Amino acid sequence: MAIRVVVADDQELVRSGFAMILDAQPDIEVVGEAGDGAEAVALTRALHPDVVLLDVRMPVMDGIEAARRVSAEGGSRILMLTTFDVDEYVYDALYAGASGFLLKDVRRDDLVHAVRVVAAGDSLLAPSVTRRLIADVTSRRPARSGAADPAAAPSARLDVLTPRERETLLLIAQGASNAEIAARLFVTEHTVKTHVSNILMKLGMRDRVHAVIFAYDSGLVTPSSEG
Repeated sequence: MAIRVVVADDQELVRSGFAMILDAQPDIEVVGEAGDGAEAVALTRALHPDVVLLDVRMPVMDGIEAARRVSAEGGSRILMLTTFDVDEYVYDALYAGASGFLLKDVRRDDLVHAVRVVAAGDSLLAPSVTRRLIADVTSRRPARSGAADPAAAPSARLDVLTPRERETLLLIAQGASNAEIAARLFVTEHTVKTHVSNILMKLGMRDRVHAVIFAYDSGLVTPSSEG
């Protein structure tokens, strides 16, 4: 079955170019194109795509808000399109539910690969890149003010993890691959994959990117202490 994709970008040439590249793949079908975030959300609700490609900056509704709405309804995974490698929008996009990022000047093969990776349930960013990205944005961005949401109290939610799962989460947040975690914990990679699956299930996380965010938010690891 083909991977169903919605492409959203306010620049028609970029949008149609991405759609043409993806539609040319035997395992990918572009089922809709949107010129703004609101249209992207509407198309996602109507068409239920596997992956939604969202530009960060769009009129009517920007990509961050569109990502929040798409993520809240579940079912579709999100790839964000950005102009810069790391900017002030990345942190918000991660919290909005994005599973990966692409630069607008992405190569054809990398675009196709990214869609396949995210559709398969993985995050686009490699573990080491994820660690550097989250460490950077969390160290530069002040803590959010206001009363904490009880449903999102991260330190308390750590209690649902076993000691070994907490060790695994810590290593994920430090940028370790499954093979590296297996070597550190003296277990097989299959066991590590089981731990990772249990962590994501217990914490209600979509993928490793969001598990890393949680590890920083919970205080399990901080930019000053990781490594």
